[in-house]
Amino acid sequence: MKKKLFSEFSESLKIALSSLAANKMRAMLTMLGIIIGVAAVIAMVGIGSGAQKAIADRIQAMGSNLLFVQPGSSRQGHIHFGSGSMITLMPEDVDALRENSRYIAAVLPEFNRRAQAQFGNKNWNTSIVGTVPEYCDVRNVKVTSGRMITRDEVENTERVAVIGTEVQSNLFGSASPVNQTIRIAQDNFVVVGVFEKKGQQGWQNQDDQIVIPYTTAQRRVFGAEYLTGITVKVIDQAYVQDALIEVEKILRRQHRLNRDQDNDFSIRNQSDIISTMQETNKTFNFLLAAIAGVSLIVGGIGIMNIMLVSVTERTREIGIRKAIGARRRDIMMQFLVESIMLSLAGGTIGILVGVLASFLLATLAHWNTLISPASILLSFGFSTAVGLFFGLYPARKASMLDPIIALRYE
Repeated sequence: MKKKLFSEFSESLKIALSSLAANKMRAMLTMLGIIIGVAAVIAMVGIGSGAQKAIADRIQAMGSNLLFVQPGSSRQGHIHFGSGSMITLMPEDVDALRENSRYIAAVLPEFNRRAQAQFGNKNWNTSIVGTVPEYCDVRNVKVTSGRMITRDEVENTERVAVIGTEVQSNLFGSASPVNQTIRIAQDNFVVVGVFEKKGQQGWQNQDDQIVIPYTTAQRRVFGAEYLTGITVKVIDQAYVQDALIEVEKILRRQHRLNRDQDNDFSIRNQSDIISTMQETNKTFNFLLAAIAGVSLIVGGIGIMNIMLVSVTERTREIGIRKAIGARRRDIMMQFLVESIMLSLAGGTIGILVGVLASFLLATLAHWNTLISPASILLSFGFSTAVGLFFGLYPARKASMLDPIIALRYE
C-alpha cells in the first residue's frame, strides 16, 4: 500500500515538474508573489527582533539592579508611569535615601532638560543632565578623554561639563574638546571630559548629552530647586524588590503622605522598562508580519489563478488520463502537487532573498537584524499552506471533469 502511494506521488511529482519546466517564465512570475511575501516576512520580523534584542541588551548594559524614581504618579495595573515634570522630588529626598536604606549602593540626584549648546559658530540642541560623580558607576559609562566632574565641583556649583561623542562630533568635529569652553543656555562651561561611545539605551541616547553638576543645572542654568528624577543602584539584583519597597516607604515618609494618599512619585525598575518596550516591539512585529503576509495571500491568489488556467489548457490531457484509467484522486494529486511545488519553490527563494535583505540592511544601513529559525520555519510553513489552500480548488475542479467532455475539448 505504501509502495503504491509512493509510486502515485512520484508520478504526480514528475508530471508537475515536467509541466513547470515547460512553462518556466509563467512559473517564475507565479512564484513572484510568494517570493516577495516570504522575503518581506523574513526581513520585517528580522528587523523587529533585532531592534527588540538591541533595546534589551542596551538597557541591561546599564545594570539590572537600578531603580528609577520620577515625580508624579499614575497607575496602570501594577506598573507606575511618571507623569512629567511635577515638583515632588527634592535634593533632601536623596539624602534621606542614602541615610535610611539598607539595600542602596548609590543614589543619583538628576536634573534633566534640553538646552542649546554652542561652541564658536556651531550650535547643538542636546540633553543636559545635572548629576553627581557616581553617575559613571551607576550608569555603567566611562570617560575616555579627560575626567568626570568631582564632588567639590558639585558642592561649589562649578561650571564644568562632560560631553557625549555625538555632542563632540557636532560641536568640535575631530578636534579635542577637553579644556575648551562651550556655552550652555547663557553660561560658559569648561569641558573636562568626553564619555565613551555608548549609543541608545532605552529611550535615551547616551552619546547625545552633556553632564554637569546637578547643583549648577538647578541654580545657574535652569533656576530650579527640585529634581526631575532620582536613580537608585541596589546593592544586588536579588534585593531589587526589597529596595523598591524600602524606597517607597522612605519617600512616603519624607513627603509626609498619609495612608489614604497615593504616591506623588513613581518607581520603575529595569524589568518594567524592558517588558514595556518588548510589548511595544511585539505589537510592531505583528503589524509588520501582517503587512508582509498580505503579499503571501496575493501570491496564493496568483497560484490559484494560474492553476485554473492550467486546468483549462490541459483539459484534453486530463480526459486522456482518465480514459486510460486515472482516478479522480490521481488527477487531484497531480495539480495539487504542482501548486505546492510552485509555493515551495517560491518560499525557498523568498527565504534566501529575505536573509540576504536582512544582511544588507545590517551591513549597509547598520540596522539591528536578527534572523531566527522560527521565522524561517514559519514563513516556509505558511508558504506551503498557501500553495495547498489555493491549489485545492483548481485541483478539485480538474478531478471533477467528465472524461467524455474533456476528450471533446478543443
